[in-house]
Amino acid sequence: MTSPLLVLVIVLVACMLLRMPIGFSMVASGIAYLLVKGQDVGLVAEQIGNGLYNSYVLLAVPLFVFAANIMNAGTVSERIFDFCRILVGRMRGGLAQVDILVSVVFSGMSGSAIADAAGPGLVTIRQMLKKPEYTRGFAGAVVVASATLGPIIPPSIPMVIYAMVSGASVGALFLGGVVPGFLMAVLMMVVVHFIAVKRNMPREAKIPLREWPNIVFRGALPLSMPIVLLGGIYSGAFTPTEAAAVAAFHALVLAAVVYRALTWRSFWGVVMESTRGSAVITMILAGSFMLNYAFTAEGVPQAMATWVDSMQLSQIKFLLLVNVMFLVLGCFLDVSVLLLVFVPMLLPAAKLLGVDLVHFGVLVVLNMMIGLIHPPFGMLLFVTKALTGIPIGEMMKEGWPFLLMLLGLLLAITCFPQIVLWLPQTMGYGGK
Repeated sequence: MTSPLLVLVIVLVACMLLRMPIGFSMVASGIAYLLVKGQDVGLVAEQIGNGLYNSYVLLAVPLFVFAANIMNAGTVSERIFDFCRILVGRMRGGLAQVDILVSVVFSGMSGSAIADAAGPGLVTIRQMLKKPEYTRGFAGAVVVASATLGPIIPPSIPMVIYAMVSGASVGALFLGGVVPGFLMAVLMMVVVHFIAVKRNMPREAKIPLREWPNIVFRGALPLSMPIVLLGGIYSGAFTPTEAAAVAAFHALVLAAVVYRALTWRSFWGVVMESTRGSAVITMILAGSFMLNYAFTAEGVPQAMATWVDSMQLSQIKFLLLVNVMFLVLGCFLDVSVLLLVFVPMLLPAAKLLGVDLVHFGVLVVLNMMIGLIHPPFGMLLFVTKALTGIPIGEMMKEGWPFLLMLLGLLLAITCFPQIVLWLPQTMGYGGK
């Protein structure tokens, strides 16, 4: 490792240990690298400006953030909850099953795990904690696990960012997440069923048939968003980036016009919250452009590809190695760092081995979702604790079955790429 690169790593780690925001930590380490290298510090502005200006696909990120916040503010979560209660509420452990199905529906609109936990997740936790059969830890564990569906089932903010980093098709990535996402949901419902039967958890009370039409009408409209988005993308009506604008407009119409649940005051709050969230993501992206410049200049991605080639790994062995690396790093690093710093280093090696970039992308995002639910970083654990007060230890104690299930699915997707690639290829994706 060269001296400038060593300084970059030291400054980055030091800033993170001091709890400086990750975006600022990246920029600071990039500046330190240039100073030691003896290069013009103005390169920071050049790299950040060029990176953001040339990445049209990134326009989708703030729009998806806005759509998710609109739905959380506009009572869409509660309406989806009532709709799903009709479908699965009569199952054993009905509220937990409802939460998983709600997450499936909400995932098709938000693309964010945090938004899922903070919106529908909060609704179902409050309902579960009203009944003694549901422990605090179990309620939190179900919500944390189901929130990981958000970035797997399209649309997906992490997949948009991965597409920017890798050059893979956003539309193919969205389709690639459909089958794994629904498999995740089914397996989670199976886990909940076994736990619910063992603990004799209650079924939800029957909803009178006369109330069904009103509940279905109130909750079914949001279901149209995934159909509109994917249908529009693959019919050529709009690009994946434009689809984000359609999602935001769709959510706004539902919340403000159809449901009349959005006041000017709450709308302004949504705008401010979305601006703050988008600014955080943009700052992280800006810092990643600087780090990627440094790593590329030092030949790190090429060295990684050469190292992998020298080991003569097969595709499966390489992907298993990537899984282990991300699962370990996910214990200590934020998802954004993994996605924006480590993935670009691995892409040359993946291409050298002929790994399909859509398969690789879905695999990477699933790894990162697992990282969101296990300590010590576990962002979803911290978000849920902040919103509900449920101790992280209690959620982890109840969450191991879900974590093991996700690890098993990760292994299956690694060994059988067609789980990811079947639907994109059926829709005309050529591969690689």
